Amino acid sequence: MKKAAENYQVQKKLTAIVTILFAIKIVAWYLTNSVAILTDALEYTINVVSGFIGLYSLYLSSQPKDQNHPYGHGKVEFLSAAVEGTLMIVSSFLIVYEAINNLKHPHNISKLDFGIYLIAFTAIINYLIGFYSIKKGKLNNSLALTAAGKHMQSDTYATVGIVVGLVLMYITNLSWIDSIVALVFAFIILIAGYKILRSSIAGIMDEADDELLKKLVALFQKSREENWIDLHNLRIIKYGGTLHLDCHLTVPWYLNVHQAHLEIDTLDKLVKDNFGESVELFVHTDGCLDFSCKICSKSDCSVRKHDYIKTIDWTVENISSNNKHKAE
Repeated sequence: MKKAAENYQVQKKLTAIVTILFAIKIVAWYLTNSVAILTDALEYTINVVSGFIGLYSLYLSSQPKDQNHPYGHGKVEFLSAAVEGTLMIVSSFLIVYEAINNLKHPHNISKLDFGIYLIAFTAIINYLIGFYSIKKGKLNNSLALTAAGKHMQSDTYATVGIVVGLVLMYITNLSWIDSIVALVFAFIILIAGYKILRSSIAGIMDEADDELLKKLVALFQKSREENWIDLHNLRIIKYGGTLHLDCHLTVPWYLNVHQAHLEIDTLDKLVKDNFGESVELFVHTDGCLDFSCKICSKSDCSVRKHDYIKTIDWTVENISSNNKHKAE
């Protein structure tokens, strides 16, 4: 819950800065009447709206578990990211409409140099807070902060391109460049919005995170203990910044309850030391069976039924399966 509260405080600061930057972009558009700057400002309205949505979602996800939400409120972050991605896609179509309209009916551009300075300034600030948001989001496993940061950085790239286009227009005095720049970056915004929407849907649908699974399996393989005969049925569910991990651990059948729990404690410490405090680990222990002897390297086992043949290397495929590992 400490990280969830920290995410909420970070989002409050980001939302305040985004609101100020939006006001600067509106001033730049008002002074210049440039459709490219309007594109930048229109797209940035989504940052403001999604900033407040993200703020509310992080507020909910920071709340403690209750009777109605035994796994916490973290899933709301995926909804926040879904709204943000959807708004980005919608805005890209609005920008295309404005750009085409401007090609047919060109607007008079004024004070373009001053507008360029204002937009360039917002780009620098936007990139810095986007970088900070992504860093905090990855550190605290927050999709809302990560999505917001990526959105801000995609805004920055778009803004830089818009500034380049405005400079060309300022030098050449070709007004159609204004609309072409807007069309190009409408496409960039569309792609970025799709990626954010796709990642949020994956979280809502509990899609397997292949990269995270690979890291976990590599960690378990490297650090496996002698009493960890088999590990299978590994599953990960994300609830915002919280990871729920459950699996089945096969240990020697003659261990008592306390001894088996010590093995679980060791596994739990391994996970938290490497993935932080936002991991909840649920482990079901299985006692070894006769066929387990062939993959068990335990040297001091007095009840062994079969000779040890080989150790099964754990992979994403076999550790995710519900079948116990065998030598055959």
